[in-house]
Amino acid sequence: MARYPTPTEIAAARVALVAADPALARAHARTPVFAWRARTGGFEGLMRMIVEQQVSVASAAAIWGRVRDGLGEVTADRVLALDIESLRGFGLSGQKARYSQEIARAQDEGRIDFDRMAGLDDAAAVAALTAIKGVGRWTAETWLMFCDGRTDLFPGGDVALQEAMRWVDRADARPGEKQACARAEIWQPHRSIAAHLLWGWYGGVRRGEIVLEEPLP
Repeated sequence: MARYPTPTEIAAARVALVAADPALARAHARTPVFAWRARTGGFEGLMRMIVEQQVSVASAAAIWGRVRDGLGEVTADRVLALDIESLRGFGLSGQKARYSQEIARAQDEGRIDFDRMAGLDDAAAVAALTAIKGVGRWTAETWLMFCDGRTDLFPGGDVALQEAMRWVDRADARPGEKQACARAEIWQPHRSIAAHLLWGWYGGVRRGEIVLEEPLP
């Protein structure tokens, strides 16, 4: 079972982040308390991340519901028992159906062992996941954060995080992935909490719940 940071630990990490990098003070002050984005782990969690990519939240929920209902139980064996066209019948694109089978095959062949992931350090865990065709670095890092409770990863390729980082630094342009990862180094060992904070800030602004810049008095 993954262990996720408690509300007390998240609160303490937020304070530590601002102390290490005062540029985060605006995000911290304006972003309410948030819970960890905990998700179901293992094969099911990784397949779900693949299925939900690049579609709206509503579409992702609908498609995943059809996948879950169609498979009965989301396991590697159930996925491998179906052909690509059957998986596409659940609403998956051909590419996502193939990637789902790649993940299932990796587990079936022992190339990935979700039960032993907790014993790997962050770099080794990312490498093990990205060795599977269809699993990119963003997917690996977010799976490790949401499904395995890793607290010091930063998916620098995430566009929402890049935009929030632009706000942090009051910059004209968003950083690229390498720039974002380099910028996030100061947030160690709480980079995953920093990511949650920036996601919370970004989402609040986009929903109109948070004012990005307060008017001058």
